[in-house]
Amino acid sequence: MAEAILSSKYQLVIPKEVREEAGLKKGEKIIILLKDGIINLVPCHQLKKMRGYLKGMDISNIRDEEER
Repeated sequence: MAEAILSSKYQLVIPKEVREEAGLKKGEKIIILLKDGIINLVPCHQLKKMRGYLKGMDISNIRDEEER
């Protein structure tokens, strides 16, 4: 588990191993979600980069027939 320290200016550095695993690049936007006291950081990828992201995904049996 990676740790980070909040600076006196309330800035936070995301540890290198986390940035690499999440594929974060400098200048990339991050969405910050707060729920029940838990902070989630979600990378905001451009749609151009998401093209083909789900290619080859098996979409059979995602929903039951009665849900349609």
